[in-house]
Amino acid sequence: MATAKDTKTTVKKVEEKTLEKVTLFEITPRATEKTYAEQSKRTYVFSVPLFASKQQVKAAVEAEFKVTVTDVRVLTRKGKKTRYSKGKHQYPGTTFRRDHKFAYVTVKEGDKIPVFQEEEAKEEETKADKKAKKAEAKEAKKAEKAEKKGDK
Repeated sequence: MATAKDTKTTVKKVEEKTLEKVTLFEITPRATEKTYAEQSKRTYVFSVPLFASKQQVKAAVEAEFKVTVTDVRVLTRKGKKTRYSKGKHQYPGTTFRRDHKFAYVTVKEGDKIPVFQEEEAKEEETKADKKAKKAEAKEAKKAEKAEKKGDK
């Protein structure tokens, strides 16, 4: 016979397991001009699964990026209607594209999500590396030409 203590522990275990499953979905940051403009307001935009709720999105962002979320707004964009043809003598049919869900996450003042800044830093580094490599290649060519002239 199960006691009240046993049922409480099993309920806690079940709750812990469901909380782990909640945060396992993937949130992808959106990189568009609008999202970069929203960053100045401490708001970041993520693509999230259709089944995700605001609470789940908040928990996932806090766990993944180690920030404090103050507000979550969710937007579901319905898929567009598209036509398709089954062949020359049959009537064309219509279907719908997938629905998309976006989450606008506002972060506590002072917190930043580094995903967007890393991309900019990597681009700047690669530009500097390319310039340095070009300069080295030019210097090497000049040195080769000078050696050839000295040999003649």
